[in-house]
Amino acid sequence: MEVYTAMRHFADSWGLLAMALFFVGSVLFVLRPGAKRQAQEAASIPLKED
Repeated sequence: MEVYTAMRHFADSWGLLAMALFFVGSVLFVLRPGAKRQAQEAASIPLKED
């Protein structure tokens, strides 16, 4: 049971911090200045004919 307790403590402290940083990084990546053009290009991929 000691391994479970250690993993639970890690997830409660550093795991939460890692997930929060990942979320903030993802939001900043999507909202960066050049993202609109790339998002429009990706959205039009299914409509392109080969």
